[in-house]
Amino acid sequence: MSGFTGTMRLVRLALRRDRITLPAWTLGMAAFLAATTAMFEDSYTKHPELLAPDTQIVVENPGMRVLGLVTGPTVGGYTMHRDGLTLAVLAALMSVFAVVRHTRQSEELGREEMLGAGVVGRYASIGAAVIVALAANLVLAGLLGLGMIVAGQPVTGSLVAGISIALVGVAFTGVAAVTSQLASTTRGATGLAAAALGASFLLAATGNMLGTVDSAALRVTSAWPAWLSPIGWSQQMRPFADNLWWPAGLSALALGLLTSGAVLLAGRRDVGRGMWPERRGAARARPSLLSPSGLVWRLQRGALLGWAIGLVGFGLVFGALSEQIGGLEGAATEWYAAFGGDADLLGAYWASMMQVAGLAVAAYVVTLLLRLHHDEAQGTLEPVLGTAVSRLRWLSAYAVNALVGAALLVLLFAVAMVIAGGMVLGDTPSLLRDLVGAALVQLPAIAVLGAAVLALVMLLPRWSVGLSWVLVVFAIFVGPMFGPSLGLPSWLMDLSPFSHVPNAPAVSISPGPVVALVAVCAALAGVATLAMRRRDLALPA
Repeated sequence: MSGFTGTMRLVRLALRRDRITLPAWTLGMAAFLAATTAMFEDSYTKHPELLAPDTQIVVENPGMRVLGLVTGPTVGGYTMHRDGLTLAVLAALMSVFAVVRHTRQSEELGREEMLGAGVVGRYASIGAAVIVALAANLVLAGLLGLGMIVAGQPVTGSLVAGISIALVGVAFTGVAAVTSQLASTTRGATGLAAAALGASFLLAATGNMLGTVDSAALRVTSAWPAWLSPIGWSQQMRPFADNLWWPAGLSALALGLLTSGAVLLAGRRDVGRGMWPERRGAARARPSLLSPSGLVWRLQRGALLGWAIGLVGFGLVFGALSEQIGGLEGAATEWYAAFGGDADLLGAYWASMMQVAGLAVAAYVVTLLLRLHHDEAQGTLEPVLGTAVSRLRWLSAYAVNALVGAALLVLLFAVAMVIAGGMVLGDTPSLLRDLVGAALVQLPAIAVLGAAVLALVMLLPRWSVGLSWVLVVFAIFVGPMFGPSLGLPSWLMDLSPFSHVPNAPAVSISPGPVVALVAVCAALAGVATLAMRRRDLALPA
């Protein structure tokens, strides 16, 4: 029996387990790209004179180059600058979660030991996880390209764009295969892969910021750090301009080397253990860990720190652009007025950026609250409730931490925008007052989405993860960011809580929508509480 015996059986098992998760990832990303491409295509068809100036703004500003490259004044190229980084990160996370789920998590839950008792080779799980992740990225590449083609973009550029994004997922398939061998826990393997993803972003961003601009200010040639990053390799394919294919070989080479390394590491460790030994905890717990809220805070502080660093970075970039945005004229005013909800261009820009931050923080809240289901499904909740901790106290600990974390993140984003914007515009105190208010007014909509996730976890625990992310995608697409551009009816857009957030600081904050959102949040939280009290725990079999 070889080390890969039984791999295809495990592939079928993994596809069975991921029959909802992976299609949701791929279809959601494809729908997002298709919608935003159609939005930009519609906008620049109405105002073609804006395409070259907008491209020059991106190319000439080092802060905007952090988000990616624009290789020419094309709608497809501009769309890839706006969406490429987000989609690349999502593709990487999809691959990391899939590989870790079928390797390290299976070992952590004892499934790997059961499988190993049958006719299954030592490396079959690694092989199956890599094959499944590669298949998901192949489908993703096709769907992304198809989405841009349907939105009116050239076929070749669209296919190169889809492949360039999927190749980031391919590279991080290999990264996750290695981290699953290094760490002894699912959280550790995912955290190491996320750290590698952050380093990849920083290398690509540094290379783009230090790059050289051509004489027409329409193209950037990246510096050498970008070539050390899978995200940088993706951007160097330059879809809708050069349409280069050869950088794809770098991702394929990285996958081969990393997967080979993972196989070697797997043969040198015990099942259930990682190459790195587990760190021993302190002999005595801190007083803060004696309460459910303190424990939840301890468990999520690393993720919160990562989100905070990312939002502060983007806040500084978007704040630094305030001077250039304020100088735009003509049809550009209509662009931000449609998104931000006011004819004051700078105020509308700030409002739109706060809406983007609100959506990002909502994703963090959903991620945290879904740990409720994780605690229940993995069996760690039962011993907690066996103490003096009640179900309501357990639920409240997560809800409070989610709300506090959300408030901290939106405020950090606002302060970062104030610091950078104040340096280029002046009048920092006034800007601080306006943007802090605009940040805090996002919290009711975020809370509504969080309360809806709580209700799903308590009413439908088995399906809560998939349904929660479907809810997030729905709230984004029918909300103010995409709803008007897609021509959706007003009743459908009103189903997104973010459609009811006042567009501060572009307009004054009216209390009516805020009170309504708080009432909806309270109702959903009440439903979640009642459901939690009336059902049995969904414990592992």
